[in-house]
Amino acid sequence: MFAAAPAVHADWFMHRGGPTLAGVSSMEAGECPKEVWNFATGKPIKGGAAIVKGRLFIGDDAGVLHSLSLEKGIEIWSFKTDAPIEATPLVLGGRVIIGAGDGVLYALDFETGAKVWTYATGDKIIGGANTAKSPDGASDWIFIGSYDSQLHCVDAASGKAVWTFATDNYINGTPALLPGGELVFGGCDSQLRIVSVAEGKQLRHIDADAYIASSVAVASDGMAYVGNYGNVVLGLNPKEASVSWTFRSRSFPYLSSAAVVADRVLIGGGDKRLHCIERDSGKELWEFATRGKVDGSPVVCGDTVVVGSFDGRLYGVSLADGKERWAYDLGSPVTASPAVTDGWIVIGTEDGTVHGLKVPKK
Repeated sequence: MFAAAPAVHADWFMHRGGPTLAGVSSMEAGECPKEVWNFATGKPIKGGAAIVKGRLFIGDDAGVLHSLSLEKGIEIWSFKTDAPIEATPLVLGGRVIIGAGDGVLYALDFETGAKVWTYATGDKIIGGANTAKSPDGASDWIFIGSYDSQLHCVDAASGKAVWTFATDNYINGTPALLPGGELVFGGCDSQLRIVSVAEGKQLRHIDADAYIASSVAVASDGMAYVGNYGNVVLGLNPKEASVSWTFRSRSFPYLSSAAVVADRVLIGGGDKRLHCIERDSGKELWEFATRGKVDGSPVVCGDTVVVGSFDGRLYGVSLADGKERWAYDLGSPVTASPAVTDGWIVIGTEDGTVHGLKVPKK
């Protein structure tokens, strides 16, 4: 038996829906969605959307962050950076936090898009930010990786650095929150690093044997899952700094971030497939074939897995057996990941279109 996804925060306020980056929603998506609106940005969209309080926020390759109405897809404001935006925004405390290819982390006012503060890293930012409370509980801290090979901890109120942690190469993904005040992330140094939230010091590390281009997904018991450029998916025990299992299907890299539920892991591959892996053993339970690469990250919505493909379609796949429940033709390749909330699925495509889709109620 498969386990249904647990309920999570109603809003999709950050990359993968929450600080553990599990990619799970209690929203049902078993019926084929209908397109309610679309919004043309004019440039490719590679990152996911954040959705909070009826607003959505999404960036494009022109370096513009767009704030849209969820119900109608009408632009409320936009903010221009100096380089492409590939990251998913983080909405925190009345601000929208976004990193861009210009190496700058921006904090913008939720209502107006006015710039509140900026924080400069030494190179481009392509992953989204995560957040946790400071050890004394008084402040919100933001964690962001950069191509300057450092993980940065920034105070959310002031935009000032709290600490930085240096690695040996680029950091692509979003750091994931582990139990006990720890973060786990990978990068182009082929290392998975576990650092303390409080001080930014490395506590443990795991050799991943290949570049990691995505984010780590953390299960409720603290186990973690990630794919790499060596064509392998890793099941990790961060507490013991060990690899529990490795999964290999074909000789294609994994750029997708995994979604994780009680007993299984879902991940897209360069082999044009969505893979479902048993969480305890690392054995494949099923695979679902598309006609293009699946570099975007799947989201588990109740008993349905929602994922886009480079074939231009958004799919709803049964979590239980991997059978197609529906497919929606978006008309352009998909490398972004879906954002979901309250019956809505929002996803951007390579032709620069943001699609607002509504799942019919049974």
